[in-house]
Formats: sequence, C-alpha cells, structure tokens
Amino acid sequence: MDLDVRIDAQDPHPPFEQLRRRLIERIMDRELPAGTRLPPVRALAAELELAPNTVARAYRELEAEGYLITRGRGGTIVAPIAAADEETQRRAAELVAAYVTGMRSLGFGPDAILGEVRSAL
Repeated sequence: MDLDVRIDAQDPHPPFEQLRRRLIERIMDRELPAGTRLPPVRALAAELELAPNTVARAYRELEAEGYLITRGRGGTIVAPIAAADEETQRRAAELVAAYVTGMRSLGFGPDAILGEVRSAL
C-alpha cells in the first residue's frame, strides 16, 4: 500500500511528526477511510527509510489521538472518523479561544473580531 507519505530532510519538524501530520491529512480528507489497514511498522519504516521506532511513535500518537486502532498482531487500522472529528473539534475550539484572547488583548471587540474572521474567509 502506498500511503503517499514523504519525509523531507529539510523540514524543521522531526520525521515522526511529518508522518503523523501527513496521515492525519489523509484520514481527514477520507483518502484513508475507516477500517483501512496500515502497513506494519517495520514495513513502513523500510519504505520511508526511517527507524522502526520513528514509525511506531507516530502510530502510538495517532492511536492516542483517536485516529488509529492497533490490534496487536491484527495490525493497525484507521479508526472511525467520529473519534478523529472529536479531536479536531477540540483543537479547533482551542485555536478559536486563543485567537479571540489575542484579539481582545489588542483591544478588538466582538464585532471587529468577527469582521476580521469574515474577511479572512
């Protein structure tokens, strides 16, 4: 299975984070639907020329975030999107709260903040 994942040596993010982010993108874009079986850690590590622990860390973090389900010898599969959506919603709420806090610290009121958001869209 080709996961269409590339690790960029020039990217400032560590390889496990690059892999983690790319898999999240593919899951959220439904390119990797729920139930899709991912390659074993060693196979993906060999394909990407990474240490197995690097791939294992990305898989562990994705499992902790609700994107993957690991079944031991049964392999690793993409979790139903509802679990991933909950995590995405939580992160979105954190981003919005941080944005509003920042704008208020600059003296913007609710109407001005909404205006900035509308113009950004």
